[in-house]
Amino acid sequence: MSARAIDEPHRVSSQLELLFDLTFVVAVAAATAQFAHDIADGHGLAGLVPFLQVFFAIWWAWMNFTWFASSYDTDDVAYRLLTMVQMAGVLVLAAGVPAAASHSAYGVITLGYLVMRIGLVAQWLRAGLEDPARRRTAFRYAGGIAFLQMGWLSRLVLVETGVLPSSFGLPFFVCLAALELAVPRWAERARATNWHPHHIAERYGLFTIILLGESVLAASRGVGRALETGEAGGPFFVIAGAGLILLFALWWLYFLGPAGDGLSDRRHRSYLWGYGHYGIFAALAALGAGLEVTVEKSGHDVAGSSPALGYAVAVPVGVYLALLWAVHLLVVTEPVMVPAVVLGCVAVVLSLPLATPWIGVAGVVAAIAAVCVLLVAVTIWTATAGARTGAGRLAEQRR
Repeated sequence: MSARAIDEPHRVSSQLELLFDLTFVVAVAAATAQFAHDIADGHGLAGLVPFLQVFFAIWWAWMNFTWFASSYDTDDVAYRLLTMVQMAGVLVLAAGVPAAASHSAYGVITLGYLVMRIGLVAQWLRAGLEDPARRRTAFRYAGGIAFLQMGWLSRLVLVETGVLPSSFGLPFFVCLAALELAVPRWAERARATNWHPHHIAERYGLFTIILLGESVLAASRGVGRALETGEAGGPFFVIAGAGLILLFALWWLYFLGPAGDGLSDRRHRSYLWGYGHYGIFAALAALGAGLEVTVEKSGHDVAGSSPALGYAVAVPVGVYLALLWAVHLLVVTEPVMVPAVVLGCVAVVLSLPLATPWIGVAGVVAAIAAVCVLLVAVTIWTATAGARTGAGRLAEQRR
C-alpha cells in the first residue's frame, strides 16, 4: 500500500467509492425522515440537536474514508474487503438513526461506528506497515481513531448504566467530536498524506449531489402523503414547483466554480474547507426535512405552525448560502459570489417566514426560491462581466 501521487492525472472516484456513497444514502434518508417527523409534530427545535449529532456521525464516517481513499486507494483485495466492512458498519448505523434521533438511544449507532472503525484502523495500520515514509502519520491516525472509539464506547456505557447523568451526554459528545476533528491535524503534523485535491473536490461534489437527491426524495414523500388526502390544491403545486427550483438553484451555486485548483494551491486551508462542509451538508439534509413537511402541510394539517415550517426551509437555506460563500472564499483568488449580495440574500431569506401570516407557507417557499434564483443570476452576470473586463484589459495590453 503505497501513497498515490498528488498530481496523478485524470483522478476520479472509483466504482468502490460510489458504492460506498450509496450506503450513506440510507443513513441520511433515515436521519432526514426522523427530523421531518419532529418538525411535523411541532418539535423541530427539540429534534434539531439529535439530528445534528446523528448527522455528525454520518458525515464524519464519510470524511474518514474519503480522505484515506484519496491517499491510499490501492483497489486490491484487502482494500476492497476492509472497505466493505466499513459499508456494513454504515448500514448498522443507519438502522440506529430512528432510535437515536427520537429517544437519544445511541447503542446501535455506536455499534455501527465500532464496525466502521475496525475496518478503518486496519486500513491505517496496513498503510503504516507498507508505507515507511508516512508510517508515523498512519500509526497516529490508527491510534487516535482507536482511542476515541474507546471514548465513544465508554460514553455509551456510562449513560446507559446511569453513571453519567443524561444532562452530561451532550457535553461529552461535543468533547469527543472536537477530539475527532483534532486527530487529522495532529496526525498530519508528522508528515502530510498524499490526498489528491481534484479527487477530494469531486468527492465532495458527489456527496452534495447525494444530499440534494435526498431532499428530492424527502419532498416526494411529502407529495405522496399530500396526494393521499385528495385535497392538494394551489399551495401544493406552488410548494412542489418552488421546492424543485430551489434545489436547482442551490446545485447551481455549489458548482459555479471548481474547487480542485484552489485546494491544490492552498492545501493548508483544506481543514477549514473540509470541516466547513459539515454545515453545508447538514443544511441540505435539514432542507429536505423542511420541504417534506411543507409539501405535506399543503395537503392536510400538521402539528407544526406555519411560521415554524417557513423557518424549517429558510434557516437551512440561509446557513447553506452563508457557509457556501465562506468555504468558497477559502480556496479561490477572486470570489465568484459577491459578499454583499450573498449576505443580503441570507438576510432576506431568514426574514421571509415573518410574512407567513400574509403570504402563507407556499408564498414563503416560493419567495425563498426566487431569492436563490436571483442570486444565481447576479453571480453569473458578475462573473461574465468580470471575464469580459479581464479580456478587454488583456487585449489593450497586447496592443
